Amino acid sequence: MTAARAPFRRRTALITGASGGIGEALALQLAEQGADVVLVARSADRLDAVADRIRTTFGVHAESIATDLSTDDGVDRVITLLQNRRIDILIPNAGVGAHGPFVDASEHRSRVQVDLNCGAVVRLVHAFLPGMIERRVGGVMTVASTAAFQPTPGMAVYGATKAFVLSFTEALWDETRGSGVRILALCPGPTDTGFFDAAGGGDYLDRGRQTAEAVARVGLAAFARRGGPTVISGLANTVTASAHRFVPRALMARLAGQFTAAR
Repeated sequence: MTAARAPFRRRTALITGASGGIGEALALQLAEQGADVVLVARSADRLDAVADRIRTTFGVHAESIATDLSTDDGVDRVITLLQNRRIDILIPNAGVGAHGPFVDASEHRSRVQVDLNCGAVVRLVHAFLPGMIERRVGGVMTVASTAAFQPTPGMAVYGATKAFVLSFTEALWDETRGSGVRILALCPGPTDTGFFDAAGGGDYLDRGRQTAEAVARVGLAAFARRGGPTVISGLANTVTASAHRFVPRALMARLAGQFTAAR
């Protein structure tokens, strides 16, 4: 990406998890800035509603693909449908978490987190990044989390998947330097979306949550300019994410577990 005045205008952006939350906010803000969008999520009705809103409000092209990216078939469907399309911007935002002790979670729920949060991200980047590099334009913005910077007892698998996303993205950033594409990991802290209900509910990490719109603005502003491989949304989250540099890891895990414990 470049620092041009309208970096997203007439680009085509593929956003997953776009039926709500941060994904929907990213799609709306990209469309407002002139990008055509391809929206992916499981819920066809909610996805179509977002696409309709974008077409009506911003007059850009918007299409939806309803599929489950936690499955190989779901990822295959997106790649097959778009294999001959020019995708300038990829935002593999779809993700899921689970709250509670690891031993109490089903194997299926743990595997879904790994398959969606990690596997789908890798496969989509592998499918669309080479074309961006060949054209020397566009880029990938993953959505990691401040949970990527330390262990997260009570959300052990989720935190580990986001650590994978952060490491993967930062490595790609270095590998693609000078290629003309932008690679960025957006790391939100607790955000006011449906994520916590889907993760099992409970009162935890419920103070100082940002809005999805605020997180999306931070991500797109950083994505539009040249810079480092990571952006953290919010000053308090930036301070929290830096704590691992100064606190022993055993203590860090204990402190993090207090934050994620349901009250």
